[in-house]
Order: sequence, then C-alpha cells, then structure tokens
Amino acid sequence: MSGQIKDQAAILSKLGISQLNPMQIAAQEAITHHDEVVLLSPTGTGKTLAFLLPLLPYLDVSLEQVQLLILVPSRELAIQIEQVVREMGSGFKANAVYGGRAGSKDKIDLKRAPAILIGTPGRIADHFRRETIDTSHIHTLVLDEFDKSLEVGFEPEMTEIIESLPANTKKILTSATQKVEIPDFVSIRNPENLNFLSDDESKLTLKLITASSSDKLNALIQLIGHIGEGSGIIFCNFKDTIQEVSDALYDHKISHACFYGGLEQQDRERALIKFRNGTSRLLLATDLAARGIDVPALDFIIHYQLPPKKEEFTHRNGRTARMQQDGTAYLLKGKNEKLPDFIKGLDEETISGSARFHDSEWTTLFISGGRKDKISKGDIAGLFMKQGNLNKEELGMIELKQDCSFVAVPQSKANSLIQQLNNSRLKKKKVRISPLD
Repeated sequence: MSGQIKDQAAILSKLGISQLNPMQIAAQEAITHHDEVVLLSPTGTGKTLAFLLPLLPYLDVSLEQVQLLILVPSRELAIQIEQVVREMGSGFKANAVYGGRAGSKDKIDLKRAPAILIGTPGRIADHFRRETIDTSHIHTLVLDEFDKSLEVGFEPEMTEIIESLPANTKKILTSATQKVEIPDFVSIRNPENLNFLSDDESKLTLKLITASSSDKLNALIQLIGHIGEGSGIIFCNFKDTIQEVSDALYDHKISHACFYGGLEQQDRERALIKFRNGTSRLLLATDLAARGIDVPALDFIIHYQLPPKKEEFTHRNGRTARMQQDGTAYLLKGKNEKLPDFIKGLDEETISGSARFHDSEWTTLFISGGRKDKISKGDIAGLFMKQGNLNKEELGMIELKQDCSFVAVPQSKANSLIQQLNNSRLKKKKVRISPLD
C-alpha cells in the first residue's frame, strides 16, 4: 500500500458522512484482508464507497498509470462512480468512459492516464484492442453490479478484458441480487462472501390499484393525485409507453422528468439532476432506473407496467423503503389484466376523487462553468447567497460537472436570480446562468 492518500476521516468529512454503515465497515475489513471479495447489498446502501475506501491505499500516487479498473453495466453508474471519486478528494485522477460518449473526449481524458478508470465493458474492451490503455499496472478489478453486465450481454467483452490483465491480483464483485452465479471466466476461486441482502420483513408496503377499464392512464392520473406528495418513479416497460404516459401527464399539468435508453446521454443526466435536486418529483422511467443510478430514497414507486421477471420487480421496489425507511410500491392493473405468477397476496386499495399532486417549488439553473474552471460548490453557494441574497434554506443541491454546473433554487426567485447573477464571475470565468429546460 502506498499510504499516501488523504486520511479516511477527512474523506468522510468531505462527503458529509459522519460514520460508515455496517456493510461498509465489513467490506473495508474484507477487502483489506482478502484478494477476492463478493459483496451482495441492496441498491442505495453505499456499495461504491464500500469498495473505494479500502482500495485507495493500494494505489501508488507516483505512478501515472491505470491501477484500478471498475467495470459497470451502464453509463449512469460509470458517471456516478467518477463523481464519488472526485468528491472524495483522494488526490487520484479518475475518468469514466462509456458507449455513446465521443471518442475525442476519451482521448483527452486518457492522454494522462488516470489511476482509477471506470467504464462499460464495451468501451473498455475497445480501448484495450486499440492499445490506448496500458494494462500492465492494473492490479485491482471491480465488477460492480456484475450480474447486470452479464444480463445486458457484456460477457464476451468482460472475458476479453479479464484475460488482458496480467498484473491483476485483486478482484471485487458487487451485486444487489440474491443467489447470483459467478461465471467461470471471472476466475474467482475462494472469495470472501459478504451478504447484506436481508430476508427480514421490509418496511415496503405493496398496494394493488385496479383501473375501472383497460385504459390505465386515467387511473394513473387519479393515483398520482391520491398520493398527493413526495417523490417517486413511475416504471414502464417500453419507451413508447413512456411517451404516451408523458403526454398524458403534460395534458394534466403534472410536472415530471423522463429517463430511458433512447434519450441522448445529456438528456438522461439532466433528468436525473432535476430528480435528485427536487425540481422533478416524478421520474417516468424504464428498468434502466431500477438500479445503478444515483437517486435518493423514494417515498413511492408506481408499476404502470409490470416487469416480466421477479428480479426486476424486486429491483424496482428496492428504490423505495431503503435504509430502514418506509415506502410504498403501487401496482396499477388494467381491469382485465392478469398479474404475473410471482405477485401474490396483495391488498387492493380503492382510489377516487380529483386530488392533485403537489408539484415542486424548486427549479434548476444551469451555470456555464465547472471543475475545469476550478469552480467549487462553495464558489457557487457564495455567489447565490452573497450576491443573490438567498438564505441557506433557499439554496438547493449543487452539482458540478467538468464544464458546467447546476443549482436548485426556489421557482419564485429564479427569474430575479438570473437577471441579477447572469454574467457574474466565478474564479476567473464569466459564467452564463439560465433555466435548465
């Protein structure tokens, strides 16, 4: 171990975490003392920090080569882990590469090799073939949500990648799925197994709502009004259904964001930003949002369409009632629709009336400067509180990207803030401030 990284207490302080949870403590112990670890833990319990913290001491700050490779099944998870590494302030360069991202951006980021490389198997395998990444110093491999990578067809690329790591001595596998099989190509012989997937009674409440007809859209509008408040995800199986539901929500003036595979990456990222910061309290999504994305614990989820497999049903439900909190999963069924065999014994709830869902009082502003401009969250907070005269409670979540930033502010003050602060200077850069559509 290099022993030259920032003190763990300082990292946790920077992340605003007072103490690790039991799973993270156990993972730290296991990863420190074992070269092969399989970590099973529910979505949203902090697995990223659980494996990053104990792996940082194994990195050599004086070596400008990739030493830790993290493979993930989705772009969103790659971006999320990259963000966590940067927020930790570890002192190590980290970059995420993934399908759908411009190759020119990869070239710029990889010109100076990161110590930590995060990516989807397809894009990482492509870089290995092109020899744009030196694999000779990669001693640690993390397969995060490895079962999902296999499920979406990445086995050939994962096999190719693992066979291309001559110095790999440490392997960490994570999943949020019970009874998942580890494929032979991973070459794990005697792993330390950590299973935090509890069979105990969950605080999740399941409710069945039956529409009065085969058309479920009106029932969905009624259900959203019946729920009234909080934040949640409405799950659909297909992007065409999302468009249909989205149109109905707009017709009823119900604010929401959309998230599915057919969207441009920037649109997907910005939908999640608005959902995380409370600007959008409803996220209309496919199973892409069932796991591997960074969103807070939700008050509810709605199955507008039910998934065909029990595992996806479980992952969707895992978005709410997390970390000992209460949550509700609503199953919306058409009048003549049959439930899958894996769903049994639900209490049916009747909804009526024309109550309205309480929309958010927040809105998101775009700022044309980010990390590459040396802008920090503190700089943005200072601008909006000192020059914009916001108090602490009126300043919402701030998110920094490489070339831009986003901040949540009260809707009632957004226009005046834009007029007052647009073209202000942050560090040495004059920034534009505008609404995020």
